[in-house]
Amino acid sequence: MTHPEFPPLTTILWAEGLTKTYAHTRTPALASFSLSMEPGEIVGLLGPNGAGKTTAISLLTGLLAPDSGSVHICGADLSKNPRKARQWIGLVPQHIALYPSLTAAENLSYFGRMYRINGRELKERVNACLEFVGLSNSAHGRIAAFSGGMQRRANLAVALLHQPRLLFLDEPTAGVDPQSRNMILDRLSELSRSGVSMLYTTHYIEEAEKICSRIAVIDEGRTIAQGSPGELTQAHPDCNDLGQLFLRLTGKDLRD
Repeated sequence: MTHPEFPPLTTILWAEGLTKTYAHTRTPALASFSLSMEPGEIVGLLGPNGAGKTTAISLLTGLLAPDSGSVHICGADLSKNPRKARQWIGLVPQHIALYPSLTAAENLSYFGRMYRINGRELKERVNACLEFVGLSNSAHGRIAAFSGGMQRRANLAVALLHQPRLLFLDEPTAGVDPQSRNMILDRLSELSRSGVSMLYTTHYIEEAEKICSRIAVIDEGRTIAQGSPGELTQAHPDCNDLGQLFLRLTGKDLRD
């Protein structure tokens, strides 16, 4: 898939002081969360269940309004100019967001029209995105008949239709086969080299070590560690890898 040449920007995402407390609770789901991202950077957002990862993504994409704090995407203020800011965003949700009775191509065509892509351009984008995720030969197969890995790859293809500069990926490889996982990670690395920035949440710590240039660990709504995988493990020499460090920072108690 041919990626567009993006105009130069030094900061793709700038979020500062994001705080969110849900109704009927006293403890913030997210407290004073700040994050900046450069072009082509993949930042891993790690944390146990209930740590605040989904809340963070919801605030960063405008699905929820923060109690305080601000988000700027490619220079646009998400709260003051949401349409301009959101044009640069692609979202790959944790749950498959496709119509199971439609084919892969029909799903992409439908979402493409929602992005106001039409005619020949839509057809070319649909074909390019399906090829990029290895689904060209299955373009006319119904999503309901796809394996879990194929559905995950189709989910990614939809997010790429409008050529976003910033991708939010919420556990995009959950429950997939090793081959699909390998393809997805390879494609994300390719997107990174083309200048697409990504915020990546996963419970597979080895994935974050493989593709992320920087890691942010959150727990109980607060950022407790941030840095490159190498920097984080060097700061804790008693931990052999990022997985051990994650358990050291967040504990071994079960989170349901």
